[in-house]
Amino acid sequence: MSQPLNLPSFRPTVRPGSGDRFEVFDPLRRRWVTITPEEEVRQTFVNYLTAHLGYPAALMANEHSLTLNGTARRCDTVVFTQALRPLMIVEYKRPTVALTAKVFDQIARYNSVLGAPWLVVSNGLHHFCCRFNGSGYTFHDRIPLYSEL
Repeated sequence: MSQPLNLPSFRPTVRPGSGDRFEVFDPLRRRWVTITPEEEVRQTFVNYLTAHLGYPAALMANEHSLTLNGTARRCDTVVFTQALRPLMIVEYKRPTVALTAKVFDQIARYNSVLGAPWLVVSNGLHHFCCRFNGSGYTFHDRIPLYSEL
């Protein structure tokens, strides 16, 4: 891991990859993936959700596929209810990417397909969480515990 993030410290399982790259084990996808700045944010944030906020890993998926306007897309992380309905979508960016309206537009497009009541965007340094209330979004000052959703 390269840059300190605004998340609880976390030491993932890492191994050498091809060339000068390294890989991290993604427990949700159950496979090794190349470490990129965005992947560092994803793995650290997923650890935050599971280890600190009580989100059950069994109800989470990384790189969840969906079809938007006939095009295959992937949500970075989707959290599901016990009934396996989308509950939260999380979109990650590398720490150097600003969390602009464009990022929120992207996650809102994904949500037009999935219909999750909660949306989160994070670049590892800044995190924004909002709840969709049917007609608009209400921003919250923290990521809720899973038991609060």
